[in-house]
Amino acid sequence: MAHILSFDFGTGGVRAGVYDTDRRQMLGQADAPYATRYPRAGWAEQSPDEWRTALRLAGRAVLEKTGRRTVDAVCTATTASTVAVCLRDGTPLSPAILWMDCRAETEARETARLTHPAMRFCGGSDAVEWLVPKSMWLKRHQPELWSKAEVVCEALDYVNFDMTGEWVGSRMNAACKWNYDSEGHSFVPEIYESLGIADLIDRLPQRIVPVGGVIAPMRAAMAADLGLENRPIVAQGGIDAHIGILGADTVEPGGMLFIGGTSIVQLVQLAEEADVSGFWGPYPNALTDGHWLVECGQVAAGSMLNWLAGEMFGLDQAGHAALIEKVAASPGRSEGLLALDYMMGNRTPYRDAALRGALMGLTLGHTRADIYAAAVDSLALGSANVLSVLKARGVAVDRVMMAGGIVKNAAWLQATVDALGLPVQVAREDNLSLVGTAVAAAAAIGVFSDLKTAARACAAPASELTPDPARAEWFSRTLPLYQEATEQLRPVLHQLARRQMGG
Repeated sequence: MAHILSFDFGTGGVRAGVYDTDRRQMLGQADAPYATRYPRAGWAEQSPDEWRTALRLAGRAVLEKTGRRTVDAVCTATTASTVAVCLRDGTPLSPAILWMDCRAETEARETARLTHPAMRFCGGSDAVEWLVPKSMWLKRHQPELWSKAEVVCEALDYVNFDMTGEWVGSRMNAACKWNYDSEGHSFVPEIYESLGIADLIDRLPQRIVPVGGVIAPMRAAMAADLGLENRPIVAQGGIDAHIGILGADTVEPGGMLFIGGTSIVQLVQLAEEADVSGFWGPYPNALTDGHWLVECGQVAAGSMLNWLAGEMFGLDQAGHAALIEKVAASPGRSEGLLALDYMMGNRTPYRDAALRGALMGLTLGHTRADIYAAAVDSLALGSANVLSVLKARGVAVDRVMMAGGIVKNAAWLQATVDALGLPVQVAREDNLSLVGTAVAAAAAIGVFSDLKTAARACAAPASELTPDPARAEWFSRTLPLYQEATEQLRPVLHQLARRQMGG
């Protein structure tokens, strides 16, 4: 028997859990928040010092709740790329640039001119969210900060350093966000040199450890901060949503993990390299050896619905819940409206950070519920668009596991299932990233022989939700209109984005 302490650093805070490998369940969870700040349009930042505080608060709380004074291993998942810039001793030199920050759009576009063979792993260019374009932006726009930086890293690396005192990178993050050659298991310094950031390689963590690998025992001081009487093994984790694949047991090709939260991430694994243009990847060995990971997703999702309900409609949590219930009861009320869900750009299949949100077809007769329903349907259409283009690329998806905040929003959940047009497994465990990190840690300390075996044994329970045939037909008819509107409005949305970023 082993007990695992898991951490999931999301956009709004960290959640901690204690997992029992014999009982195959999470014994308890606790949360601690931290703030996201938006100093300019398209910018989003967090404080690494607040991560440290939240880590200790949530960790102590869950250990006290579950009565644990010892655990066997610890593993963490975080958002990515959320980029921290600091000194070698971990002192932050600036706020961390959050994953959704799109200030590096120009730099991301510049990566498309590279012809290095390793660029095929990311589909030929980097996303604005990733560490490399953000590093380009920092060196170009904040050269003084860049010159002082001794470490440029992911939030995951920062947290693992806090726990162990060692700078270590995750093979998952390196493969998916750093232009690391995970097939050859090596950095590609010529890519950084071509992008004008040859000195980035000296600032990155040099030791790259695969998911489920051992980093080091926890620092004694950190164990004391958490109230632990032992120094557990710290195992390597990765990107929050991607680690959820282990909790969902969608490791094998044909399965898709769909996590709907602040953003949406859809993840599949392939048995071999394939053309998945429009998406991120395929990344060899990013999660499990011998598989190619493909990342799809939508940048704004639950964040858009919360913005609409809170900022635009002025609703509190109870008011938002009542609005969801009203829309769920009459899902067809958005007929005649069309929204585009690109509030912070598009991840896939357009890979376009300069797209922006839109709402069309409004009249004076429309209500808040109608507008909210249109927003919900735009998210569902965006998800259907992802699966439609995947299918066109020859990627078959026959099993979908859905989890995250979407599960708690009945209108959004059912609309998405209707738009996908196939039965979906809905996870009863609301945080697959916590389960996934427990799976990775259990494999690291030898409770299971490997990640696939551990995932199979510890998969979160789920129930099936089926599409409504009439609504599925409506989404099928509306998807071409969504696609056409995107193409027709692209020049206008790009011009508006340029004005915003220039302001």
